[in-house]
Amino acid sequence: MELEQVGLTLFFTAGLSLTEWERLGMLERETALYRALSAHGQRVSFVTYGDGRDLAYRERLPGIAIACNRWKLSDPWYWRWLAWMPTSWKRGKVVFKSNQVAGAETPLALARRFGKPFIARCGYLRSDFARRRFGDASQEAMRALEQERRIFRGADRVVVTTAAMAEVAVGEHGVAAERVRVIPNYVDTGRFAPRVGGQPGAGVRVLSVGRLDHQKAPLLLLEAAVGVPVEVVMIGDGPLRGEVTDFANAHGVRLSLPGVQPHGVLPEWMNGADLFVLASDYEGHPKALLEAMACGMAVIGRADAPGVREVIRHEETGLLCPGDAAGMRAAVVRLLADHELRGRLGRNARAYALATFSLDRVVALELALLREVMEERWVCPPASRKPLPMPAGPE
Repeated sequence: MELEQVGLTLFFTAGLSLTEWERLGMLERETALYRALSAHGQRVSFVTYGDGRDLAYRERLPGIAIACNRWKLSDPWYWRWLAWMPTSWKRGKVVFKSNQVAGAETPLALARRFGKPFIARCGYLRSDFARRRFGDASQEAMRALEQERRIFRGADRVVVTTAAMAEVAVGEHGVAAERVRVIPNYVDTGRFAPRVGGQPGAGVRVLSVGRLDHQKAPLLLLEAAVGVPVEVVMIGDGPLRGEVTDFANAHGVRLSLPGVQPHGVLPEWMNGADLFVLASDYEGHPKALLEAMACGMAVIGRADAPGVREVIRHEETGLLCPGDAAGMRAAVVRLLADHELRGRLGRNARAYALATFSLDRVVALELALLREVMEERWVCPPASRKPLPMPAGPE
């Protein structure tokens, strides 16, 4: 059986759509893998939570079928429509895949109903984020743990972006190690690459990309910039925008807030800056950091930030600094003063990006996973497969 004969249906994260991805500047980044898989001859379908506007993206996503909530049904009725309508994305030999744990109940339930293999993809652990935000014993953390365990145990394969997440899936959720795969977030290293030029800036520029919220700690970065002759550029938006602006004005920090930017222009911003700083308290597998490294930027992250400290190799592909303003300020000042170190870290970061999370490498990993699932299910199926109970439906 050829791999092209097997379809891949991606179910979007609960509540998200192609329209929303574009509004958030994520469309090109999030669809790049599936456009590449389609170019390799793989049949790809998207099941989104968007309305009829998502169908307008068919011209921009040639070869990818789109199913969406064109009638703006309530979630329960939309789920029923997905279950009962005879559509191509679930016909024949098709692998269902979730984009995140949130919303993965739907493809898991449909996979069980129609006898399809299911890949549970998880870019970050909701349980970990909930623990850090609300506390280990909080209801939010317990609900996230239960959901992850249910999704992971019901999947044919679990795909996570880091080895640390794989350890949680196996050790805490009890998933068999042979069913867990680590496939990192990807970067189009042809687009995100070092080049001359970029967005012009006046003087030294420190760049940050991410939401302006407490997890991303933008105020920490501004505090670290107090008294340092730099321009801080924060791409993104969020609930702390007002506080960020007030802090910069009160402490004399030169700040630019260009808002959310289309993904396609981020390489220009990165090539027009001197440093990239990720001040986050914690991350999953931070895409903006990976993209900055692919652009050959010298990067700084916190040594106490899970998800960041696993990406940056201190003194090799970037600097890990203490999680306070003084430590971050010292790292920024050091790199600005040492052009040779800045260049070496940037070159090493670029090499690491090419070897580890380039789009080409991740496409190869995804194709290998699909072939593995295909062969297990349709070529050499297990002699006895115990049926899984059919859940009532998504959350």
